[in-house]
Amino acid sequence: MKKRYPPLSFGKVKTRPLSGRKSKASLEKFGSPFEKGSFSAFLKSMPDMLAASDLRRVADAVVSAKKNRKPVVLGMGAHPIKVGLSPLIISLMKKGVITAVAMNGACIVHDFEVSLAGCTSEDVDAELCKGTFGMARETGREINLAIKQGVKKGKGIGRAVGDHILARKFPHKDFSILASASKLDIPATVHVAIGADIIHMHPSADGAAIGEGSMRDFRLFSSVIAGLRGGVYINLGSAVIMPEVFLKAIAVTRNLNHPVKDFTTVNMDFIQHYRTRENVVRRPVLSGGSSYALTGHHEIMFPLLAAAVMEKLG
Repeated sequence: MKKRYPPLSFGKVKTRPLSGRKSKASLEKFGSPFEKGSFSAFLKSMPDMLAASDLRRVADAVVSAKKNRKPVVLGMGAHPIKVGLSPLIISLMKKGVITAVAMNGACIVHDFEVSLAGCTSEDVDAELCKGTFGMARETGREINLAIKQGVKKGKGIGRAVGDHILARKFPHKDFSILASASKLDIPATVHVAIGADIIHMHPSADGAAIGEGSMRDFRLFSSVIAGLRGGVYINLGSAVIMPEVFLKAIAVTRNLNHPVKDFTTVNMDFIQHYRTRENVVRRPVLSGGSSYALTGHHEIMFPLLAAAVMEKLG
């Protein structure tokens, strides 16, 4: 026989006064309408809750690192370049806020094309159907040449490509993150997965040079991470490569007895992926530090963070 379930009576439910309950949201944390004024006034108008609070805390961490001469390292994928963030990144480099940049292999493609042609990011669907995707002649020829020549001179990929762009009469090289890093003499490293980038399809690609250049850059990146204590690591738009590289750099530097703890990690992306959650936000700070996940479009969130940092630095 089926069990019958009579409706439960709520007549004896125990209640308590609202004043005696702890609440997570209160009027003093509410936002206020912004009408006019400074960016600082806009920041103050935002609610003091959740992501708005985290944005302020990340900005505070970056400002603290800058004032205390600690590293602020930007690990990035190519999307931030494609949505027009290079001028903001370069500005923060010039102002001594960003002290090192680490990239996946796609970044050098878009950074190079912007510096040469002032445009980048082809229509993959259309070009793939025609068999022409990734076949821009200058991109493959020049970047592979830069890597081969640079590696012969003892450079990693980041410095090799940056120096190559600097040495050429490219009309838009002021918009190159790698050229700016070379000019400012700050670490810029490139971390490659062979076959993942369009330049690997070109006949000029040299696997030995790409591998050697990327290995040199991993060692340089690890040296940067060895001094991360008190600093900030921002992962901007890389879901796989940079989170994995960052975790391995943490592992090897701790193995070598560097005190890599008590720093801040930040993941900025429009989707929070597994590797970024584990390898950027959670695992690296288990032995000490703070972490934040700022979710949203790069072209909105990063300018907000950059402006907040500059406002706090005065």
